[in-house]
Amino acid sequence: MTKFVAKGAASLAALSLMAVPAFAQDSGVPAETQYIFNTLLFLVGGFLVMFMAAGFAMLEAGLVRGKNVSMQCLKNIALYSIAGIMFWVTGYNLMYAGVDGGFIGSFGPYSFDAVGGNALDTGYSTASDWFFQMVFVAATASIVSGTVAERIKLWPFLAFTVILTGILYPISGSWQWGGGWLSEMGFSDFAGSTIVHSVGGWAALSGALILGARKGKYGPNGAVTPLPGSSMPLATLGTFILWLGWFGFNGASQLAMGTIGDVTDVSRIFANTNMAAAGGVVAALILTQIFYKKVDVTMALNGALAGLVSITAEPLAPSIAQSIFIGAIGGVIVVFAVPLLDKLKIDDVVGAIPVHLCAGIWGTLIVPLSNDGTAYGTQLIGIAAYGVFTFVATAIVWFILKALMGLRVTEEEEALGLDKVEVGVEAYPEFGVSS
Repeated sequence: MTKFVAKGAASLAALSLMAVPAFAQDSGVPAETQYIFNTLLFLVGGFLVMFMAAGFAMLEAGLVRGKNVSMQCLKNIALYSIAGIMFWVTGYNLMYAGVDGGFIGSFGPYSFDAVGGNALDTGYSTASDWFFQMVFVAATASIVSGTVAERIKLWPFLAFTVILTGILYPISGSWQWGGGWLSEMGFSDFAGSTIVHSVGGWAALSGALILGARKGKYGPNGAVTPLPGSSMPLATLGTFILWLGWFGFNGASQLAMGTIGDVTDVSRIFANTNMAAAGGVVAALILTQIFYKKVDVTMALNGALAGLVSITAEPLAPSIAQSIFIGAIGGVIVVFAVPLLDKLKIDDVVGAIPVHLCAGIWGTLIVPLSNDGTAYGTQLIGIAAYGVFTFVATAIVWFILKALMGLRVTEEEEALGLDKVEVGVEAYPEFGVSS
């Protein structure tokens, strides 16, 4: 199977039909063997990305206050489930079926048999492809979950998740991975610095602005009151789980493992992904020590994630040194963007906007550094298109939900904690957590 430059294409089945037999003959690898290994890559990568749902849950559980931990756990298992259902009901076909250089695919549930079932000619099991594409959707919704934590009602958030995962994400994803207009233009985003992470970041930003800050977070004259999270061990565990899951996120976006060349590329992606995260951590460690005279563990954790987001747009082409540099700049972005958001009184509970939006923009913009076939101007057009569409569309959805259901709990309910008023099961009942 030929190497796919980006995840998805105008028609994955059509591309596979054209590419697999010829490449199998040229490489000497039997088509059946390629089918097995390509499918295996999708499945292994898919369950690694699915495990990132646990990483998001633990990261958020650690960074919110103790009275809101159960709520975050509930939101994450709910949004993952909703994302899976919606990607089957409308998402996959909107993203991949009949885009043909345009702006949107077709409506309707996805049928595995409709694109070849498990026929050998596809080059992989179509069910494995659907599963791999599906788990990406939940990551986008998880980004939003962390930002708007501690003050949003459960059901409006879940309603927003339905629209984001079933309609908005698939439409914008079709522009590149579905063979839409940005793909035709030459925009490049290998595994989703913009398509997944910045989209989640833009949706989180619009939600944070409309929802407002937590009570007591910002005082007069620019004062910022720290609201420490419940558990740094949980947040650290979540970060390591996300780091592990990212090898599936980036590595399996190679979309093929049936030849020596493909396996070599997947290995290179793993190495670059790991080193970018390391660069993000080290940069955050050094800068927080310089600026604050102490190392902030939350900055180090988000530095790792920012490094991972930064390398996601192009994890194959860079050298190791370039990967460390790209990840390190992601870590620098986090250290500067977190206090900037506080100055603007934008309350992002877990730092998702600096990590996913800001570092996602950086990672997408810097692709031409190592990929000569991509232009900076085209990357800027793609970044702007995703930003404008997602921010405006999600803001409209937030405003509609605010009018119909209300978005925010009352001040009294916020003070009690969402575990008591929204979930009914406290995470730490024996400690009588109230702050």
